[in-house]
Amino acid sequence: MVDLDPDAEGMVFDPVTGLLAVAVRDPNRLVLTDAQGVTQAEIPLPGHARHLQLAAPGGPVLVPAEDSNMLVEVALPGGEVTETMVGDYPHDAARVASGQILVGDEMGGTLSVVTDGEVTQTFDSQTQPGGVATVGDVAGVVDVGAFSITTYDVAAGELQTVLDAGDGPTHIVTDGQGRFLVADTRGDAMLVYGSDPLELDSTYPLEGTPYGLAYDSTDQVVWVTLTATNEVVGLSTAGDELTEVARFPTVRQPNTVAVDPTTGRVFVGSRETGQLQLIDARG
Repeated sequence: MVDLDPDAEGMVFDPVTGLLAVAVRDPNRLVLTDAQGVTQAEIPLPGHARHLQLAAPGGPVLVPAEDSNMLVEVALPGGEVTETMVGDYPHDAARVASGQILVGDEMGGTLSVVTDGEVTQTFDSQTQPGGVATVGDVAGVVDVGAFSITTYDVAAGELQTVLDAGDGPTHIVTDGQGRFLVADTRGDAMLVYGSDPLELDSTYPLEGTPYGLAYDSTDQVVWVTLTATNEVVGLSTAGDELTEVARFPTVRQPNTVAVDPTTGRVFVGSRETGQLQLIDARG
């Protein structure tokens, strides 16, 4: 267990540099630690963040700094910063294969397409965009206000398909089979969608309020935090349907999780205590 700072939420691990990026507050900054949780650098942020993603292995880290209306790109390992003004309250961001970044502007109900540091297109088809994930040039976006998932061909600038997404979806990741995995937080389930075309493949009941997600591409396991029971569960994505392969107790209010695909180490952050938990899931 490692002490960070209050409101630790938003994490991603980079297997190229071996750095874990964690967003913390008071003051708002991005903490870069090694795989043991030892701080290597701290980068000031213009606003607080709850979601982090890698643009690609090796970085940069995509940091939607919510209350600054900026997308911050933080280079690894040096921490150099690039800022782009986007929409109202950017919540999550992901880069598609073409290199464009799709940013979900949660309070504006919009999606900003960032190309080479500039907003080049805006979609206004969302109510309250939450999690964003990508398969090739296609982005899947969870709408936490409309309880839906929508796919966009970002390179073509086109909305593709809208489907229902349970009773209260929040976060989304992709697996090695080109599927979207959605945490239906209010519905106590994981939803698995094919991406081409977008369709619901299966539903996996998972009690305990599933929330934070991270995908281990080596073991083909999605790690899911359960905020009602303070646990993290590993679900294998190797088959047509999800199967549970691991479960560990965690710190309180485990809103966020990351994984090192090289070693299988799982990192869980506590929004309540600011602690970072290290779990060697492979034993």
